[in-house]
Amino acid sequence: MSRHRAYSPVSISFHWAIAALFLGQILLGFSMERLKSMALQFELIQWHKSFGFLILALAVLRLCWRIVAGAPAADASLGRIERLAAATVQGALLALTLIVPLAGWALASTSTLGIPSFVFDLVLIPPLPLPPSAEAEAFWREAHELLAYLALLLVAGHAAAALRHHFLLRDNVLGRMVPGLGAGLIRRTNDDA
Repeated sequence: MSRHRAYSPVSISFHWAIAALFLGQILLGFSMERLKSMALQFELIQWHKSFGFLILALAVLRLCWRIVAGAPAADASLGRIERLAAATVQGALLALTLIVPLAGWALASTSTLGIPSFVFDLVLIPPLPLPPSAEAEAFWREAHELLAYLALLLVAGHAAAALRHHFLLRDNVLGRMVPGLGAGLIRRTNDDA
């Protein structure tokens, strides 16, 4: 496995694409439930499902890439506890990018309405082999929402830690995932010494 200091362009692309889509999904999911127009709500739910399947596909590809290419070693500036915390949060976020969309798929599959899931009106995604029922639908709705909020909480902590490293500790932790940021930071740090 590759253990370079910075993440590869492929890893960086997966990270930021999934992050942007996930945050968009949170906003979309939060807003679509509060609409008065049933027609608009239905349309947004279909978009939400489409982007959810896209996130799931990207997360599977990202996991495969991570297995094949590996991840860089933790930044040398991190202590043992920070390394453990970073690995735990990153692992949890990677798992949640798979689990949250799967819970959404289970929700759509157990819905008693039986509305088919078309990804961007192009590809029909079959339901999971779960029996539709009001109880199962309620369970998966709750699970989907709670897991999404857990992921959002972890994203906030992850982002706060990265910003702490960049602005307070002035190390290269954030620069490993933001192309072009690391070199300027290292120069600034060396100039300060």
